[in-house]
Amino acid sequence: MTDLDAHAVVSQEEWIIARKLHLADEKAFTRLRDKLSAERRALPWVRVDKSYVFDGEHGTQSLADAFDGRRQLIVQHFMYGGDWEQGCPSCSFWTDNLDGIVVHLNHRDASFVVIGHAPFPTLAAYRKRMGWMCTWLSSAGSDFNYDFGVSFDESDTSKNYNYEDNSTDMTETPGFSVFYKNDADEIFHTYSCYSRGLDMLNSAYHCMDLLPKGRDETANMSWLRHHDLYD
Repeated sequence: MTDLDAHAVVSQEEWIIARKLHLADEKAFTRLRDKLSAERRALPWVRVDKSYVFDGEHGTQSLADAFDGRRQLIVQHFMYGGDWEQGCPSCSFWTDNLDGIVVHLNHRDASFVVIGHAPFPTLAAYRKRMGWMCTWLSSAGSDFNYDFGVSFDESDTSKNYNYEDNSTDMTETPGFSVFYKNDADEIFHTYSCYSRGLDMLNSAYHCMDLLPKGRDETANMSWLRHHDLYD
């Protein structure tokens, strides 16, 4: 027998009472989330003066090109080292969650791109394998990944990840960054998040949080597979 098999069972009337008590907490959390979202939007911006160059489906592209005519840009920093055989399964899990919503983002004046460190032909082949439609760019040879805190040299002993010193031996790490481009074509970095800060961008996890077993995982997400590699 599992702990769930011994879970409390009550009448419908008792359940409604408990549900309403929890609903009050949910509403308080929603109000707090709205407050945090407003504070996030109010954060100061940093002008992006460096000219980053990427390789993509249409050849060499700038960061400005990645906006694709829109004012806002979300970048997924995807863990894919230059000599890796395939992309990170965890990053792939996040891309699975986001690929289908890009059209909706586009209609809110926002573009979405995935940027990896591997050469573009490698990234393009992986995108095709996974069946994704979103735009991919390669930052190979660019400072972009390093400047936004997701790639590190092996010799770097003082890695700063998620805004704190980190002793990880990883050279590629996950993250998301957000940018804004004004009428003068000036680009600003408005937000980045890493580590558990990425949870809010994974709808599958939010669905699991509704289930009796929750996420039902260990810290290393050992259950997770690329979506084409499950039994």
